[in-house]
Amino acid sequence: MAVLMYIVLFLALTGYSNLCELNWVFFFFWGGGFKGATYCICKDGLSDTALQKTLDYACGAGADCSAILQNGGCYNPNSVKDHCSYAVNSYFQKKNQSGGTCDFSGTATTSASPPSDIASTCTFPSSATRFDS
Repeated sequence: MAVLMYIVLFLALTGYSNLCELNWVFFFFWGGGFKGATYCICKDGLSDTALQKTLDYACGAGADCSAILQNGGCYNPNSVKDHCSYAVNSYFQKKNQSGGTCDFSGTATTSASPPSDIASTCTFPSSATRFDS
């Protein structure tokens, strides 16, 4: 606790006045934190038909699928599986990574990393998730 007070005192003496940006100091000292990025991706070994159904559902249920349209930044590689992964991940992130939003009747799963074959023009959305100790 004393360390926290020294940090706050140091920041105050050095002229740092934006206390809103100091939330992380308090959060980490009281036993909370963030775990790394979480992605939702389509599973390997499934038929294109099953993946297409998942892709269609995710895009129709609120995922932002504009990036996987032709000429979109994530159109390539142009495969059902890659487009499916982008769509389910978009849906998963829009739902704030809520439990059950990365299942899609067993066709998707969570991952600590995005698919390895995404194009350099593609921004695969993610967000760190909060945990409390």
